[in-house]
Amino acid sequence: MGSASQTKEIHQKIVELIDSGSPFALVTVLKADGSTPQKVGAKAVIDDTGKIWGTLGGGRVEAEAQRRTIEACELKQPLVFDFQLSGAGVESFESLCGGAMRLLIDTTAAKNRAAYVHTARSLKERRGGVLVTTIFNADKPKITVRWFWQSDISSETANAEAIRSCLRRETCLLLSADQQESETSTEVFVEPIFPRPRLLIAGGGHIGQALARQGVCLDFDVTVLDDRAEFTNSALFGDDVTTLCGDISKQLADFPVDTDTYVVIVTRGHKNDAEALEACIHSNAAYIGMIGSKRKVALIRESFIASGIATEQQLCRVFAPVGLDIGAITVPEIATSIAAQLIAVRRKGTAGAKAEDMTLP
Repeated sequence: MGSASQTKEIHQKIVELIDSGSPFALVTVLKADGSTPQKVGAKAVIDDTGKIWGTLGGGRVEAEAQRRTIEACELKQPLVFDFQLSGAGVESFESLCGGAMRLLIDTTAAKNRAAYVHTARSLKERRGGVLVTTIFNADKPKITVRWFWQSDISSETANAEAIRSCLRRETCLLLSADQQESETSTEVFVEPIFPRPRLLIAGGGHIGQALARQGVCLDFDVTVLDDRAEFTNSALFGDDVTTLCGDISKQLADFPVDTDTYVVIVTRGHKNDAEALEACIHSNAAYIGMIGSKRKVALIRESFIASGIATEQQLCRVFAPVGLDIGAITVPEIATSIAAQLIAVRRKGTAGAKAEDMTLP
C-alpha cells in the first residue's frame, strides 16, 4: 500500500488532470514478487509526455512504465504488463533485484472521477476505506478498468471477507477470476487507504523540532504545541508541520486525540510535562510518550496515583522515559530513538526496549 500522503496527493493530482483535460494514466503496482523497488499499491501518475508524479521505484521499471504510458495515451487504451527484474551482471545492477512486478496503466481515469473525488475527500476528512479496481479481460489486447471507493463493508459487498481482511492487515490484495465457458478474465485489486496517523508533539524545543522533521519523513500528520511563539514559528518546521501556540495542557485537552494519534511530550520542564500528561492520560491515543529521567518519571507517577489523577494501569501505557534504548545522547539521536519507538508501536503493536535514562540536553 502506498503511503497515505502520497496516495492523497496522487488522487488530488488525478482530479486536477481530469478537470484540465490533459491526457495521462494512473499506473498502479498490482503485484510484486521477490525483491522489487516498490511494493504492491504503489502509484504514479504519468502524462502523455512521460512526466511523472509519484514513483514506481525508479530505474528500468519506471522507465518502461513511462514508455508504455506514452503509447497507451496515444491509443487511449489501458493495459496491464508484467516486468521481470533480473540481470546477469554488475552492468545491469538496476535490474538485479530478481523480482517481478505486475502493473496497470489506466488511461481511462476520467470515467472514474467520482471514485478519486471520494478517495481524496475521505482522506481529507480522516475517514478510511477501500479503493477497488476491477480489470476486465486483463490478459487481452483490450481491457476495461472500473474503480470505486467504498467506506462501508457489508455482508452483501462483493468479496466482503477478503476486503475486511485487507483492512485489518492494511495490505492490498489482487483477486483473479477466470470465467468458465468464456475467454473473459477479471482481476480485482483491493487497496485499503487510511489517513495519515497524527503525531502530536507537546514542546517545540530542539527535540520537538528534530522529531517533527522525522515524523514528516515517516508519513505522520505532525502538529507541534508550545506556549512560546518563538517555538511555534513555522520557519522552524516547514510547511508540512502544523504549529499551535497557547497553553499546552489546554491545547492537548482540546485536540481531537483518537486511536490514530501518537502523543509525545517533550516540553521544557517537569511541571509542564506533568500537566501535558494529565491532559491526555485518559485519551484513547495509540501512543503516549514522555521524556525525562527515571527519577522524574517515578515522581510524576507517584503524584498521579496519590492524587487520583490516573491509575497504575493507565500510567503503564505511557512510554516514559520515552524512546528505544539505543544509547541516544544528542538531540538527533534522541529524536531517532523516539521515532523508532513510534514505528514499533505503529507496525508491531509493541515498542521493545524503552530508553533507560533520557533527559533534555
